[in-house]
Amino acid sequence: MHKIVIVGASGHGKVIADIALLNGYDEVLFLDDNPAVKIVGEYVVVGSSSEVDSFIDDGYDFIVAIGNAAIRERIQNNLLAKCAKVVTLIHPSASVAYDVEIGVGAVVMAGAVINSGSVIGSGCIVNTCSSVDHDCVVGDFSHVSVGAHTAGTVHMGDRCWLGIGAVISNNINVCDDVMIGAGAVVVKDISETGVYVGVPARKVK
Repeated sequence: MHKIVIVGASGHGKVIADIALLNGYDEVLFLDDNPAVKIVGEYVVVGSSSEVDSFIDDGYDFIVAIGNAAIRERIQNNLLAKCAKVVTLIHPSASVAYDVEIGVGAVVMAGAVINSGSVIGSGCIVNTCSSVDHDCVVGDFSHVSVGAHTAGTVHMGDRCWLGIGAVISNNINVCDDVMIGAGAVVVKDISETGVYVGVPARKVK
C-alpha cells in the first residue's frame, strides 16, 4: 500500500493531497499542530507533527504542506533528522524538462512549467500555472506563487516568496528571505532581505 502523511491541514494541503492521489497514493493522512483543526476536506486530521514517529515506523511517506517557509523548513528538517522518507510530488499536468533537478519535499502543481537546466531546491512550492524558465535556480523552501513567472537565468535565494502574478526578468539575482508582492515586476538584482512591491519592484520594508 502506497501511503503518505501530509503535515499541515489547510487548503494548500488539500491540493497536495489531490496530487498525492494522482501519483498513486492509496492512503492520505494529515497531521496539524492546531488542535482545533479536526478535518480538512474529506480528510481527518489524525494528530500533530510531534506524533510522526509511529508513522515513520509504519512506512509512511511524508510531505510538508505549510506556506510559511521557516516553519516548513523546520518541520521538514526534523522529519529528515528522524530518517522519515520525505518525498517530492509533481502534478501529472505539470511540464518539467528532462534535466531539471528538484529537491526533496518540493511540490510542483497543476499547469506549472519548469524549463531546461533549472534547479528547484528542497521544500519548494512551484504553484498552479506558474513558470520557471531555463537555467534558473529556486532556492530551498522558496515559493513561486500561482501565475508567477521567472524569465531565464534567474537565481532566487532560500525562503523567497514570489507573489501571485509577479514576474522576475531574465538574468536577475534575488538574495535569501525576500518577499515579492503580488503583481510586482523585478527588473534589477535584489541584494537586501525585505518586502518588494510595485512595477518596477521597490523595497517597502
